[in-house]
Amino acid sequence: MKDVKVAGLWIDGRKAIVVTNHNAQEVTNFAVREIVKVDVQQGNSNENAANNVEQTNKVKAYKEIEKLITNSVELYITGPGTSQEELRNYLLDTPQYKNLKITLGTASQLSEEQVLEEVKNHYND
Repeated sequence: MKDVKVAGLWIDGRKAIVVTNHNAQEVTNFAVREIVKVDVQQGNSNENAANNVEQTNKVKAYKEIEKLITNSVELYITGPGTSQEELRNYLLDTPQYKNLKITLGTASQLSEEQVLEEVKNHYND
């Protein structure tokens, strides 16, 4: 097991499954810490307003993820599409995370258990 605090997550446009090997204070076994849901706005007739709501909801979810990965020295992000890149860019633009080592991967839909195994395998636990 790694003796440093690391985290990994699977993310798409609707949710993120966050796995860490630490609680806020100490290194522990890898575990699914939380599933962060991204609110999806339905039925907005104005495209600009809908885009603004979508961006606001993403940032809200990213802030929840930030709380869960606090004190991590490495982060592994996987998922379909461009969600992982968007989260990486968001974190690197945040002063607290600008030096965080972030590795990206790609994976289609994964269950909580599969995300846990993917993160463990990434860190060779």
